[in-house]
Amino acid sequence: MPTAILTGQPVPGSSIESELRSLGFDVHLASGTADTETLLARAPGEERVAVVDARFVGHPHALRLGLTDPRFPLAAIPGAVTAQPAARQALTRAMARENSAGRGTAHGGAVRVKPSVGEANSLADRITAALDADGADVHRPELGSLVAVVPTDPQARNEARQAVAAVDDEAVRLKSAVKARDGFVTTFLISPYSRYIARWCARRGLTPNQVTTASLITALIAAGCAATGTRAGFVAAGVLLIASFVLDCTDGQLARYSLQYSTLGAWLDATFDRAKEYAYYAGLALGAARGGHDDVWALALGAMVLQTCRHVVDFSFNEANHDASANTSPTAALSDKLDSVGWTVWVRRMIVLPIGERWAMIAVLTALTTPRITFYALLIGCAFAATYTTAGRVLRSLTRKATRTDRAAKALADLADSGPLAEAAARGLRGTARRLPGVTAPAVALLGGAALVATAALTDFGGPWPLVAAIVYVLTSALAVARPLKGALDWLVPPFFRAAEYLTVLVLAAKADVNGALPAAFGLVAAVAYHHYDTVYRIRGDAGAPPRWLVRTIGGHEGRTLVICVLAVLLTAPQFKVALTVLAVAVALVVLVESIRFWVAAHKVGAPAVHDEGEPA
Repeated sequence: MPTAILTGQPVPGSSIESELRSLGFDVHLASGTADTETLLARAPGEERVAVVDARFVGHPHALRLGLTDPRFPLAAIPGAVTAQPAARQALTRAMARENSAGRGTAHGGAVRVKPSVGEANSLADRITAALDADGADVHRPELGSLVAVVPTDPQARNEARQAVAAVDDEAVRLKSAVKARDGFVTTFLISPYSRYIARWCARRGLTPNQVTTASLITALIAAGCAATGTRAGFVAAGVLLIASFVLDCTDGQLARYSLQYSTLGAWLDATFDRAKEYAYYAGLALGAARGGHDDVWALALGAMVLQTCRHVVDFSFNEANHDASANTSPTAALSDKLDSVGWTVWVRRMIVLPIGERWAMIAVLTALTTPRITFYALLIGCAFAATYTTAGRVLRSLTRKATRTDRAAKALADLADSGPLAEAAARGLRGTARRLPGVTAPAVALLGGAALVATAALTDFGGPWPLVAAIVYVLTSALAVARPLKGALDWLVPPFFRAAEYLTVLVLAAKADVNGALPAAFGLVAAVAYHHYDTVYRIRGDAGAPPRWLVRTIGGHEGRTLVICVLAVLLTAPQFKVALTVLAVAVALVVLVESIRFWVAAHKVGAPAVHDEGEPA
């Protein structure tokens, strides 16, 4: 149980002690600075500890934001400071300095930091000032209209209590549970009521991970309904897909409402979103074959490829510019100017077809039309959105004056997913790569991938030319990553690799023209895409890329592509279908076992909690 140490003169009628207990703290009273240091030393080292001024007046949610958010090792609000185990030593040092300064000594040669006006009598604020002086990263949550003060006299206390009464703590908490930036459908059609579902879940002790799992199960049932191929099944599938999305919004709102953030939760939320959408594609394809004898597996796989490549563009661009210095762009300035005009904000958010708009479109079209029409609309919408966003990012990159860091280059190299063949060839091509212009990396990645896909599409199945193109692709892929990816457009390299690999699988399976080849290809691309998403989520969580042994075991993008082309040359069409199935199962088992092992282990060892507040997926 976390420990809260109340310091300072107790105030009759104060509710601070009961509020801390309601937040799960074991409360101890300290008679002075020395007693506070003693209690701090006695507090369990594996638990959170907080120092709170007994005179504190504020909203309970202000205390919750300041003292219970698991994402930040150190946090403070006026009159309170807290540390998780990872930052316990920094808090202990600051406390020792304050205790020494209070006795009139200079502990360790340190100079006492002079507190600001109004904080002179608050030990918690003096500790926070000492942490700042030490260079510690102290998180200060945005409180908005919430009150958090330490009154120094009865009049100030009365005014503070009136300020607390004037603001509805619960209304602020509910409002802050909703993501600040989201799509039109989510903002206006889902969040107005899903936040209340989140509160209902919180009051019954449900966790975000349980709601995330319920959302997955609902989506899988929706996919099963779509797979029946009946009109009733399609209608039920559309309704259940919307219900799944409501739960998908609810899990994040529950996490923000109750501050239940975790590394495992962020991974489950992101991973299950992809699993739900792609499982639903498969359900639609099965339903089309069963109900109307219509084979739309190529469309389903094409939709998955397009959507995955869109995400890789997002991830790569963000990582390339995560910590870019001297970051200026006229295009970005124009975008900010457009955002200042109210209606353009929503238009621009809708045309990129975020998850809310996308799932609403899929659900309505499933219920009212056919799977083929649904996929056509999805492909057209996603293609337009991908063109719009990618063009804008290319313009930003070309007009931006920025220096990409080693961290960004490493992230892009990890996203590239180069295997042993590309690594070996890249070592021999580094000298050549240094003499080539900066646009070489994305150019050769695009040309090599386009040549491979075109060759597979324009030649007969079983011919040798796709294999020749795959060997060339290995060399162009190696040249693309032979030097650090720090160029203005180098963030395009990973999405070009993804498109080349996925489309090669799609084209060869379609050219095989045998029943079951495209579903097998769908499974293989889904397994590989999971590995690529897992890489992204690890990088986002500052956990680094998957281990090199895993990348080498599954061949890297160029190795898998070469193997698939070899199989297409050596095997008959029915044998190729079986080989794709075996590859799909093998890749899925390897990446799933390693991924689950990693994220469960990260959760058990208390890895830093994260939560995605970025663009809607």
